Amino acid sequence: MTIGIHRPTQLVIDQSAIFQNIATEKSRLKPGVELFQVVKANGYGHGIIQVARVAEKAGATGFCVAILDEALTLREAGFMQPILVLGIMEPQYADIMAAQHISATVGSIQWLEEATRYLADAHQLAVHLALDTGMGRIGFQHPAELSQAVEYLEGKNQFDFEGIFTHFSKADSADTAYFQQQIGRWEAFMAVLPTRPKYVHVSNSATSLWHDACNGNMIRYGVAAYGLNPSGTELTVPFDLKPAMSLTTKMTFVKELPKGYSVSYGATYTAQQDEWVGTLPIGYADGYERRLQGFHVLVNGEYCEIIGRVCMDQMMIRLPHEYPVGTIVTLVGENHGKTISLQDVADYCSTIHYEIACGFTQRLKRTYK
Repeated sequence: MTIGIHRPTQLVIDQSAIFQNIATEKSRLKPGVELFQVVKANGYGHGIIQVARVAEKAGATGFCVAILDEALTLREAGFMQPILVLGIMEPQYADIMAAQHISATVGSIQWLEEATRYLADAHQLAVHLALDTGMGRIGFQHPAELSQAVEYLEGKNQFDFEGIFTHFSKADSADTAYFQQQIGRWEAFMAVLPTRPKYVHVSNSATSLWHDACNGNMIRYGVAAYGLNPSGTELTVPFDLKPAMSLTTKMTFVKELPKGYSVSYGATYTAQQDEWVGTLPIGYADGYERRLQGFHVLVNGEYCEIIGRVCMDQMMIRLPHEYPVGTIVTLVGENHGKTISLQDVADYCSTIHYEIACGFTQRLKRTYK
């Protein structure tokens, strides 16, 4: 997608915030526990390469991604650290992963059997066995299946049994009953393991923040690195997270709208009196949701309502008085002492801040400070 470098709309990424969030969490880890930074989905919208560079400086010793192409992007950028692809890739790409020293997630013995056919004799593929302890997404479901897979790996020099892991679905909840169920299933899996591989990991951001006794010897540090509370507002993070992302633009058009005139598609907003309206060069094609009509932005420290439907490329706001074209508008972040957080936007959209951050498209210019 074309990046909008010739318009005044931008995502501003505070690299020092990312550094601080990672370094603080790393300082809390027990000796011998590694931190792999999760940079999938373009670093949760923050920029995969830029985040990886900051994470490296902050002490991350590896990376986690969702798909093979993200791992290859890191390799092409010169990152030599371990990289784990968290999703199940098709076995036909096993040799690419092996050649690039990219670790594969495996959830069935059938995957291993098929991948064997594609692996060149000169390449050994590092694998992490995924265990489904209750997430219901990927992974071995029964200890007996795990035993069969480990036995298969012992007889195949094409593979390096590098890691084993699971993922908790309610580590970010005050109700820990289901979390404890998953712990029990994890322990049942581990009981059949004759020896442990190099990496044993169960902790995402939420698990490491609130259940650090489960960390194993590696954590997959995700959304917290970007300054976002994994639980939304349900639980309090044990240290201050610093949000790294803000979104700003400038007004491109200002007019006085007469009483009775309407704004945007469907004429869903009609002025009840003469009022000043500003137009902003951003819309739902940039990932700023159409459903944000009625929400607000910040202009000179004042909350201004979004009026009418958000268009594909533009949106309108009601102003308290006339402002000049070019006035800075904050959609996410701080403006003259007032703040709009990604959590505020997510709450209005009845979703989570992950979705909002990841939803900002590549058309938005990203500026790093």
